[in-house]
Parts: sequence; structure tokens; C-alpha cells
Amino acid sequence: MNTPAGPASSLAEARSELKSRCDAIESAYEFLLAYAAQGLASDQGNNQVREFLRQCDRALADLSAFLTRFVSQLNVDPAPYSAFIAVLERDALDAQAAVQLVLAQPGISSQIVDNLNASIHLRALLTDLFLIDEVLKTHQRTA
Repeated sequence: MNTPAGPASSLAEARSELKSRCDAIESAYEFLLAYAAQGLASDQGNNQVREFLRQCDRALADLSAFLTRFVSQLNVDPAPYSAFIAVLERDALDAQAAVQLVLAQPGISSQIVDNLNASIHLRALLTDLFLIDEVLKTHQRTA
């Protein structure tokens, strides 16, 4: 993920990074839905599922710290954001643990992925991201 270069462009870069992270997580989830439906016993010979999971894992890394920095650039009362970012952090850590567990397997079956997709952690995280993304977009329209 990109590190902000300076004060003039840091807000734009933060918005770009948030979009990139959300896209990676959502794309992985959508790919995993299709993968689960294939009924595969393993991912042997096809690294695509692992690449989507690795991209998701990278997007989840330090997500709450990134969001805290993003909010601090908005010049708003951080209290309601901090409380929600704490919720998002728990969900992101739980979802990341599940993603890493799947990645650690020698073979990733459609059934394993189906169970990952059904995980409340991953689904809660997606909902969290959709909410914070929309909230932060309101600041984009007013900034």
C-alpha cells in the first residue's frame, strides 16, 4: 500500500489507498464465491485462489491504523470514528486470521472456501468497509 507523500496530496492518497484496499477485499470475496461453487477438491495447479487470498490479506494488514490516520486528516471529531474503527479492527483481525488459516493449507478446496465465505468475520468486515467507505465519501463531497 502507498504511504502518503506529503500534506498536499495525503488526503487524495488516503482515499486512493482506501479504494484499493476495499477493491482487493471485495474482489477476493467475489472470486471466492465463484471458486466455492466449482466443487474443487484442491487448488493444485491453480494459484489464482491463493493470489486473491494474499491480496486480501495484504489489504487487511494494519487496516485500522490506516483508517485512523485517514480520519485524522479530515479535521473532524475523531470519537465516533475511533469507536467504529475499533469494531472494524476486531472484524479485520478475525477475518485476516481466517484468511491466513486457509492460505496455510496445502490444498484449498471449494468446501474450505465456502466455509470461509460463510464466516461471520468476513461478512461483518465487508459490511464495516461498505459503511466506513460511504461515510468517508461524504467527506470527499464536502472537502
